[in-house]
Amino acid sequence: MRAVICRTYGTPEDLVIEDVAKPVPGPGQLLVRVHAAAVNFPDVLLIAGKYQVKIPVPFTPGSELAGEVVAVGAGATFRPGQRVFASTPTGAFAELALLDSRAALAIPGDADFTSAAAFGVTYRTAYHALRSIAQVAEDDWVVILGAAGGVGLAAVDLAVAMKARVLAAASGPDKLELCRKRGASATVDYDREDLKSRIRELTQDGARVVLDPVGGSYSEPALRALARGGTFITLGYAAGSIPAIPLNLVLLKGISIRGMEIRTFVSDHPSESERDLRELAQMFAAGTVRPYIGARFPFTETAAALRHVAERKALGKVIIDVA
Repeated sequence: MRAVICRTYGTPEDLVIEDVAKPVPGPGQLLVRVHAAAVNFPDVLLIAGKYQVKIPVPFTPGSELAGEVVAVGAGATFRPGQRVFASTPTGAFAELALLDSRAALAIPGDADFTSAAAFGVTYRTAYHALRSIAQVAEDDWVVILGAAGGVGLAAVDLAVAMKARVLAAASGPDKLELCRKRGASATVDYDREDLKSRIRELTQDGARVVLDPVGGSYSEPALRALARGGTFITLGYAAGSIPAIPLNLVLLKGISIRGMEIRTFVSDHPSESERDLRELAQMFAAGTVRPYIGARFPFTETAAALRHVAERKALGKVIIDVA
């Protein structure tokens, strides 16, 4: 089988596609023929050796996929022929992938492989942040930075489904138009408008939550625009730099700054994680939310797909068509 291999930390262009041995599922494992895999910003960091957890090389990157079960190990909870989707630390960018059967979910009958592959990581991240960390309620103003990207647009979709009012912040008219089409109540072009003043104006000083997967120079003005007692959630740093926040702002405004990292959320908050995943699965099965696919790349152009995400060109999710 063919797999994308990271042999040395570096850029997407340093990846290679090689023929490797077909994996054999062990106890509780599934072997899945991958039809579609989704690209996430942490994939870029992993291959550069810059993620919070460093994966020893060589490894196959890719953290979410959808496909068909072709073999099962003893005690696995699926059977060959079933369609599944799953999140996995690595291994999705390959024709065949080994999964822990406990991490896999059956694809609902009316969903395709592409939508299923795009649903896992970003929607879980966004929903944990909105539901469990921020405890967003109906009519709350929720400000979402990087709102047209993977996590950002998932947060727009979910906040709208939760009947919150969404202020989507992104750069450029195409991204903002997409956010409006997905249900955002208001938008801000944070590369052309004053982010702090526009948030205050559009929410009438009522922004209760900021979700920030971007970092950089956008974080502080968004935090300054929060209403008293609001919650700022840091999710990542796609802009490339980690902001330094003056703590006197936290004191004077009585706000909370929370971090949410999907890898540790499950272990730190098992009951909330289980509830959130159950609710997400119900929304996906009902068609309440479906990912927006902004770009698709063939398997042989995996490096180009990663570069597309690395350069913040993605609208919604970026998919690699494997089979």
